[in-house]
Amino acid sequence: MINYAPPVSTNAAKEITLRSAEFRRAREDSWKKLADMLERVERSGIGALSASESTEIALLYRSAVSSLSVARNIALDRGLLLYLENLTLRAYLVVYGPRTGAVSNIAEFFMRGWPRAVRSVRRPLLAAVTAFFVGVIAGYVMVSRDVNNFGLFVSESVAQGRGPASTRSELMNEELFAPWPGFVKTFVVFANSLFRHNARIGILCFGLGFLLGVPTIFLIVSNGAVLGAFTALHAEKELAVDFIGWLSIHGVTEILAVLLAGAAGLAVAHSIIFPGAMSRTDSLASAGRHIAVTVVGCVLMFFIAGIIEGGFRQLIAHTPGRYAFAAATAVLWTCYFVCAGRVKDGAEN
Repeated sequence: MINYAPPVSTNAAKEITLRSAEFRRAREDSWKKLADMLERVERSGIGALSASESTEIALLYRSAVSSLSVARNIALDRGLLLYLENLTLRAYLVVYGPRTGAVSNIAEFFMRGWPRAVRSVRRPLLAAVTAFFVGVIAGYVMVSRDVNNFGLFVSESVAQGRGPASTRSELMNEELFAPWPGFVKTFVVFANSLFRHNARIGILCFGLGFLLGVPTIFLIVSNGAVLGAFTALHAEKELAVDFIGWLSIHGVTEILAVLLAGAAGLAVAHSIIFPGAMSRTDSLASAGRHIAVTVVGCVLMFFIAGIIEGGFRQLIAHTPGRYAFAAATAVLWTCYFVCAGRVKDGAEN
């Protein structure tokens, strides 16, 4: 094949080499200084730099980026380009990378991020609570009028053998005050199963919010109706007080998590339906950060509820103790979400 490209003259090659050497010589000192700072930071952290060096490293980074841009435009040698690319990447991570580690980020999540995110969805939370209690009242009233309506609200898998045919003795001895089955079955097998089941419900409540919130409301009402139906069933056997105590020991955490997940789903629906002056995409992106943090926290609450329900519920085998435990968890969650992470002047985003 005939090569039509003109040969590179010896003089042109010498000119490129000289220009590359001159380019490197004029800027090499600043590159070395930046590289030295980066090595110290990578070895000992950002605290290895003095206050003046912390400012200077940003200037040296911008200078290195400029050098890289020039080097690419005038086609200097490949080795120099690779060196500058590596140098600027390392500097970018130091100048613009996160200043905190995993421990600090986790502490920030629990001390400020999560409670602030929950407070940001307080209005959707009020709607979720209202929908839940509508379901509770509906389920309770329907089953109270005719206990055979229990099956309309509670599936066989959820009922687990409980129903209109259950006797008072069976409900007491096999459910409310059943003996503790041991550590492995409660804290490992049962708690894991409960966590997965509850987390699935919570994630559904959140995820269905993208369908304008209607399925989310339906799911919340349905869960409330199940609770109302169970309460009416036990009330018919004169066990309502004991049942509520048995439920509340874990239910405070579990139900609150479901309602928060539902509130997150309704917040998604609100940002889609009422975007305001923003586009729907921008509105969803704006609300998404707090919504996502809320849902992550809900998953943690489901884990805690699974541990309580799987293990501690049967360890506290008397109703007053269960109510006391439930009251303590209610106070703790309320104080945490209301008070934690507030700025001094009380203003929040």
